[in-house]
Amino acid sequence: MEQISDPKVAFALLRPACVLLTKEQTVANVEQLSAQLRCVDDCALQQLQEYIIFPLRFVLRTPGPKRENLIQAALEGIGYVLARTCVRSWDVLRELFSELCLCLCLPGDPGKPAPRSDELKVSALRGLDTLLHAAYGDILFQLYAPAMLPGLGAAVSLLLALGEQEGSREVRTAALKCLQALLLRCDCPEDHVTASRDEVRLLGGTFASFLPGITLALSRVAAADVRQGHAVTVRAIRVWYQTVGLVMADEQLSDPEVGEEPTGEELGRVGELVVRRSPAWAKDTSGKLGVLLRKIVSCASAHQHWKVRLEVASLADHLLSTCCKSLGDCLGPLLEALVAMVSDESPAVRDRCEAALESAARRNRDDGGHAFEDVLSENLHSLATSLPRLMRTSDDRHKLSVLCAFSGYLRILGPGVTAVLSSAAHLQRISKALMQVLELDVTDVRIVEERGSSNPVGDGTGPQETRTQKKHFLYFTDEKIFSALQQICRLLGYYGDLYLLVDHFMDLYRESSVYRKQAALVLNEIVTGAAGLGVTVTQERSPRSQDDLNAAATSIIEEYISHSNWHLTTVCEQSEKVEEGHFSRSRVLSITNRAERDCLQLPTEAKGSTIHQLNSNIWQLCIQLEGIGAMALALGADFQLLLMTALYPVLEKAGDETLLVSQAALSAMWDFCRACGYGALRELIACNSDYLLNDVSLNLRRLALHPHAPRVLAVMFCHSDAGLLPLVHDVVQDVLAALDQSYDERAPVFCAVLHSLMNAIVRWFPGEPPGSAGAKRVGSNHEDPLDVRQFLLDYRRQKELAEGIIGDEQDEDETDAPPPAPESDVDVTSPDVKAELPSHIVISKEVMERCIHLLAHPSVRLRLKVLDVLELCVLVLRAQENELLPMAHRCWPALLQRLTNDDPLVVLRAFRVLCTLGETCGDFLRRRVSKDVLPKLASSLLKQAPISAKAGPIYTHTLAYKLQLAVLEGLGALCLRLDLADTDLESVSEACLPYLSCRQPYKLQEACLCVFQYMTQMDPDAMWFTLNELYCPCSYEPPHPDLSTVHLAGMGRSRNEYTDNILKLLEEIR
Repeated sequence: MEQISDPKVAFALLRPACVLLTKEQTVANVEQLSAQLRCVDDCALQQLQEYIIFPLRFVLRTPGPKRENLIQAALEGIGYVLARTCVRSWDVLRELFSELCLCLCLPGDPGKPAPRSDELKVSALRGLDTLLHAAYGDILFQLYAPAMLPGLGAAVSLLLALGEQEGSREVRTAALKCLQALLLRCDCPEDHVTASRDEVRLLGGTFASFLPGITLALSRVAAADVRQGHAVTVRAIRVWYQTVGLVMADEQLSDPEVGEEPTGEELGRVGELVVRRSPAWAKDTSGKLGVLLRKIVSCASAHQHWKVRLEVASLADHLLSTCCKSLGDCLGPLLEALVAMVSDESPAVRDRCEAALESAARRNRDDGGHAFEDVLSENLHSLATSLPRLMRTSDDRHKLSVLCAFSGYLRILGPGVTAVLSSAAHLQRISKALMQVLELDVTDVRIVEERGSSNPVGDGTGPQETRTQKKHFLYFTDEKIFSALQQICRLLGYYGDLYLLVDHFMDLYRESSVYRKQAALVLNEIVTGAAGLGVTVTQERSPRSQDDLNAAATSIIEEYISHSNWHLTTVCEQSEKVEEGHFSRSRVLSITNRAERDCLQLPTEAKGSTIHQLNSNIWQLCIQLEGIGAMALALGADFQLLLMTALYPVLEKAGDETLLVSQAALSAMWDFCRACGYGALRELIACNSDYLLNDVSLNLRRLALHPHAPRVLAVMFCHSDAGLLPLVHDVVQDVLAALDQSYDERAPVFCAVLHSLMNAIVRWFPGEPPGSAGAKRVGSNHEDPLDVRQFLLDYRRQKELAEGIIGDEQDEDETDAPPPAPESDVDVTSPDVKAELPSHIVISKEVMERCIHLLAHPSVRLRLKVLDVLELCVLVLRAQENELLPMAHRCWPALLQRLTNDDPLVVLRAFRVLCTLGETCGDFLRRRVSKDVLPKLASSLLKQAPISAKAGPIYTHTLAYKLQLAVLEGLGALCLRLDLADTDLESVSEACLPYLSCRQPYKLQEACLCVFQYMTQMDPDAMWFTLNELYCPCSYEPPHPDLSTVHLAGMGRSRNEYTDNILKLLEEIR
């Protein structure tokens, strides 16, 4: 629809509606006038502005109660006209300003909001904002004349009350936006009045009168609850710093050509409201604003919404650029706010802070002063002074904010950090603060109790990520806080003097054991930062000399691996002795005694007062190992020169009994691989095996001085491949010789080495799976015709072996037989010549020989380890049956003692070895097991069955239960492998029948079912008869009268505790 542009035509159109509205103030008449206004263009509206606004203003000025929707409609009509016209009359501006404010306030108190609807308040506020935008510049500035201070002050108070106290976010945001427009600092896209220098001074002088009220109210809004919404907080902060920037601008306060202001006599009582911005007033106001500024910054800089934090950055930038001189007391908090948010998670906030700090530094350089660096340096010193207190008393969120500020100062100072650290006071304060903040919590008893396995995790064949162990600090728990502290230390290393920092913190490291762990943590991060790794910077520094890095890393590593700092106690020796004594004092529990007597608990006296010291030692070693790995990554390929120095000590710690230490050492080894270009741990060890084995060989001869040499060998076995075996043959012989000479003193250490060796051999030379050889023999019997002569020869040999006719002399003769001659001279198939055995078979035989002697050692822990080694030897030798059977014959007496008369833990392990032997030496063990083991196993199971049937749930945690379960789980397979006769099967079935009861623990029932399933494969008829004797589910009628009736003991019995499990087995037999 085309709009009317002729004022006369427009007047003719609008006049009836205006007259009608003047006579009758109704919503319909206002809406009719508003609809007609939309038919008139802006030029015509401008000429008819006062005529059109008069009836709408008349609605607002009419005395008496009025409906809110009528007032709201009138306000919307006024707003429409003002948005399309300009206010050229001071009277219209003044009257409309007063009338719109009266719509919002109480009649008797113009500074307090009236209880009106939110919609009405929003319409009035929008109308007020539109009025300020529509007023001409020369007209608008009359509003800020000293004579208008009372009315303007009431409006400001009203807007502040609406912005602070209202519940509606829309009303609060509109009130604050209106106040912003009143400051002539509106940020909307419309055109605004451009103020001259004198007009800006007038505006600043006027709002100086309202500065306390505005800043106090808006600081409360900015620090209010987050539930008010980020938009309100952002608007409040913006109006706050725009007001302060207007009133406290350096340009106004330092300008000598200040115009004369009206005197108090000329203004009367209004003159009391005028503020004269003298230097004394400016200084006093600056101090008070500093208090409010700290309040706003402390709350808003950690706000969860990034737009609020961005506004804080804008606040600091605006005040630093406009009020840097007048707000001298606020300079520190402003820089602190920017610095704290340089590390913000939001890119927009980070960029804004960096730009603000850069512009502040540039202004400072242009002025030719050092105030900026001095303020940063002093702030850094004061923050370092208060850091320990803040870390003890603040919550994690505030701690993180403080640390971000600390790292921000370092980033902004950049290369200037070197100058700051040149001050002894600054360096001492910063270092002591880091020492206190990084104090570790070493009270957790689980640290010293965690133990690693003799075969460390990982096979060394594939890359792994470097794992930094989670540390528990005394004053914080959040990982983000530790990351912030790491950044601080790396920034010190990146920008600071590397030699100065390393020397200072090395002095702290040596000074006291209290600071040693913290100093090591800081040194590790300093070297990392000096190499430029893992550090976020805003200013680049000159490249660091590689020689400087090498020298620093070398001195630190040499200090770390020195004897006093490397060979620390991590195991409570008293605890081991007490535990060992407890094992020796405990009553012997075996398969011939009552298992319920066992009560293996660590005595409380073993946990002495040294726990804290042990934990401290463990963490110190872990930190030093992490540091060596970090320095390897920092040096890169240059670390190859230090590898000879660092690798052997790290391998020592990789074999440490303490889990944390061994994990840290393994992580350091992976760092070595990354730094020096090795693809895996086995490659690292293989390429450096010559000097490693040389050191091991020398140190094995001086075990009193180097007691940890066997650990290095064990770790090499765990993380290498079969290519290492020819190289270590001589060293293994040294280990066996040393073991022969010190069975009592060093046996546990050497057994750990042998266990690692056998584990590695099993991994390097995987033989046939258990039972595969027997399966092949069975298959060949069906395919090939029976060789009676060979069968009889094998039978005779097996019988002689079982009866022990083959003596030790014959074994030794066979072992010491000379190697065969070349194939061209000697026929290797000749019965008089024995083929040379592979090296891993020879080593396994020699190790098994030592195990036979150590099976009777008084230490329970050592006997358990020896049984593990023995089982591994059996797994290796099972591919060479002719070598395994004589060794099995020799170890049988000692193994039998462990099975029948030993600690229950040893019995468990010995039974597992027996089962492994049974998989490959079935015929050889049949008679021995039948005669010496089965009767005692059956007797033990029968004695323990009533106890387990009556026991409660706690019984499943006892050692007696574990022994029962282990025997039942292995017994069936053992019987099948040994192909036991009917008598033996009968004794086993009698011993296992009680465990078919539903009163037994569930896992014991399952294990018993498994035993019967194995025996069913051997003799299903006997098992069927045995089960039916206990419970027969049905009667069996003879098919012919001449046949006798079948009578079974289980016929006719009602359901009992055995019924369910017997029915399962009978169903499988069918």
